[in-house]
Amino acid sequence: MELLLMSDTHLPKRAKALPPELLGLVPRADVVIHAGDWVDAAALDLLEARSRRLLAVYGNNDGPELRSRLPEVAYAELGGLRFGVVHETGAAQGRERRCAERFPDLDVLVFGHSHIPWDSTADGRLRLLNPGSPTDRRRQPHCTYMTARVAEGRLTGVRLHALPRRV
Repeated sequence: MELLLMSDTHLPKRAKALPPELLGLVPRADVVIHAGDWVDAAALDLLEARSRRLLAVYGNNDGPELRSRLPEVAYAELGGLRFGVVHETGAAQGRERRCAERFPDLDVLVFGHSHIPWDSTADGRLRLLNPGSPTDRRRQPHCTYMTARVAEGRLTGVRLHALPRRV
């Protein structure tokens, strides 16, 4: 099972559209995961139309329309692993402990908000992944997204992808 992870797209405020490289991967992924801060419902419509399966939440910058269509926290069993998606997890310091306590039944938690890529493991069991942002790099050298695979109850091939800088 091929996964495509993104967050904090902030369309059309931070960019007019998703990067073509990322958009081209959407229909090929078995599951697209978006960890919130869409800003415009048109981005949600686009991913819903092009994704085989979309697992998504709203973020702090998402208004009433997106909040009426998306949960604050989403859960799914994917390939034998229990996934959760949430936008905010709080400060980096103490994140692993807080998330392990808040989500004791998950194997993988995908989150966003900071625009800073993150990949760690809490309590030797909960994998925490933040794909960064494909449209707003903030203090990062590049805009980013992640891909991963799930096979036989294992998460493998987690990869952070840097997008080319826009001119």
